[in-house]
Amino acid sequence: MTLLAEGAEVLHRAVTRRSLDPRVIFTPAQRADWPHRYPRGWRVGSRVYQQLKRTRQRRYAILYRRFGAFTMHSEKDYCDNLALADGVRDVPGAIVECGTWKGGMIAGIAALLGPERHYYLFDSYEGLPPAGSLDKDLYGQSGREWQAATRHNDRASLEDAQAAMRLAGVPHVAITKGWFADTLPCYAGGPIALLRCDGDWYESTMDTLTALESKVISGGLVVFDDYYYWEGCAKAVHDYLSRTQSSAVIRTSPGGYAYIRKP
Repeated sequence: MTLLAEGAEVLHRAVTRRSLDPRVIFTPAQRADWPHRYPRGWRVGSRVYQQLKRTRQRRYAILYRRFGAFTMHSEKDYCDNLALADGVRDVPGAIVECGTWKGGMIAGIAALLGPERHYYLFDSYEGLPPAGSLDKDLYGQSGREWQAATRHNDRASLEDAQAAMRLAGVPHVAITKGWFADTLPCYAGGPIALLRCDGDWYESTMDTLTALESKVISGGLVVFDDYYYWEGCAKAVHDYLSRTQSSAVIRTSPGGYAYIRKP
């Protein structure tokens, strides 16, 4: 294979699959064999990959500036979540976020993935429910202590979320107000490509997984916003996967967010 042909193959794979994941751009055989058999071709492919990555990162940064007023995420964390969402670009299905605050995260995802999808936002819009005994942060503070000390309790209005989704410019949006235990079992949106769990507490995470995880299709993602911060969230994930005897593997994004890809 010529150097030009090798580079063209990598470029074609990257563009047609629109992915920045080397596992998609390069086949397992290429990843294992190319650096040794085709060192020049591997360098060309790597440069293509890095260029695509820089281009995509610029797009993420633009979206952060567009929706930054509607999210609590830093630019780094926001862009990392967008990169995860890009991983379902070729997976059909709805985008669902449980715990939206002002809607900035799912609005950025909507602007990234386009108007053909259906987007579902679930939140109490009254702040977090009472924390349970299992909810402690990574510093040892209990969720109950945190709630007693906060004035906002992560409260945002439904109107904020509506404004964010209008800014995203997508037509298929459903926003549901209420507690997860009451609203999520009523979800009727069909197969899910991306499920974002951002409920902080054990019970909220368990409610989300119990109602919706089975609707995430093969190749889809479940992202846990608080897995590495609130112990209750992490325990709920482990308890649910154990209870359902799931073969899914908990992975970590480059920015430090836990997720699973449905087998």
